[in-house]
Amino acid sequence: MSAADTPHLPPTFNRLAWSNLAAQSAEQIALAAAPIVAVLLLGVGEGQTGLLQTALTLPFILFAIPAGLLADRISRRWLMAGAEALRAAALCGILLLIWLGWMTLPLLALLGFIAVCGTVAYSVAAPALVPSLVNPEQLPAANARIELARTVAFASGPALGGVLVGWVGAAPAFGFAAALSVLAVVLLSGIYEPARAPAPRRHPLQEIKEGADFVLHHKLLRPVFITQFIFNTASFLLLAVFVPYAVRHLGLSATGVGTTLAMYGVGMVVGALLATRVMKRLAFGTVIGLGPVTGFVAATVMALTTIVPSPLLAGLSFFLLGVGPILWVISTTTLRQSVTPPSLLGRVSAINIMSYGARPLGSALGAIVGGLYSAEACLYLAAAIFAAQALVILMSPAVSLTRQPDMVGDGPALRAC
Repeated sequence: MSAADTPHLPPTFNRLAWSNLAAQSAEQIALAAAPIVAVLLLGVGEGQTGLLQTALTLPFILFAIPAGLLADRISRRWLMAGAEALRAAALCGILLLIWLGWMTLPLLALLGFIAVCGTVAYSVAAPALVPSLVNPEQLPAANARIELARTVAFASGPALGGVLVGWVGAAPAFGFAAALSVLAVVLLSGIYEPARAPAPRRHPLQEIKEGADFVLHHKLLRPVFITQFIFNTASFLLLAVFVPYAVRHLGLSATGVGTTLAMYGVGMVVGALLATRVMKRLAFGTVIGLGPVTGFVAATVMALTTIVPSPLLAGLSFFLLGVGPILWVISTTTLRQSVTPPSLLGRVSAINIMSYGARPLGSALGAIVGGLYSAEACLYLAAAIFAAQALVILMSPAVSLTRQPDMVGDGPALRAC
């Protein structure tokens, strides 16, 4: 990317960015409202809310690959619009059941599951659509805009969902989320998506294998995927034990814990705002390396609180955990879009989302190590795992890239490694 000022992004992309903000906000509000409804309206306990959360995360594992296949076969814009319409319908179903007094935990879990299926399809198709809406040199700025919308929704959505449930009740909160999904559909309908050559119809397993082989045999994408998988494991290990650790060891109140965790969202927003400027001033590979290294520094700072029990250090750790990895997401998304043939973008995006499957692994590690030993042991283990993911990317050719790779097309590049 040149050092010149970032050109204005085209209006059709801006519609996608606003649609993304609406869709991500709808998701976060609904995800925050669902467990509140389960506890306050249905009177369920911790175990049942855990089952609800499981139902709301399963679609990322079950449907990312099918969504990637669809994204490479049909219009990505219409797939995203259909996904948001599905989410809006599911949220309206929750709204109706609450109003009628017919809501049960299984129905909440089922409709929540359906809504998250829409989230998965939207999340897979969006990165695959972006390269067709902007010029190659605009990709970093476009991805930064997309991530800024996601981080704003991530930081404010849960709080807004809780406030809405507290002020106006559960049903209007889901109604507001459904309205945001409808707005996302309307914005998507005004996007012009360039036509793609029809994809040859083959057995789905063959197409899945093609996408997986491309990622796992690509000298740049393979270490990125491995790093991301390890990062997700370590971050959710840390998150799994932080709240009891913060209360017991750092002496934080509920408000203090919430404020400390909020520094993660603050870091994400700051990182997204600075991303374009950073990517103009540093080598492309250096930016890729910043995220994993910053993650390791953040984990080290958190482990230091076992010696110096300071809430300020914990807040700094979460800030770094947000600001660095958001640069990672933007730079590696740009890398993925640049080196992946257009006909494979959906499946490659889906493989990337499959790395989220490491999150339950991290949480399980937290439960096992924390139960057998202590929360402090979990923090030391998290720092070691963060060190491993930093080493993986630092030893890869990705960090030696001086600039954003040239865009590839379909054809021989399909098997590039």
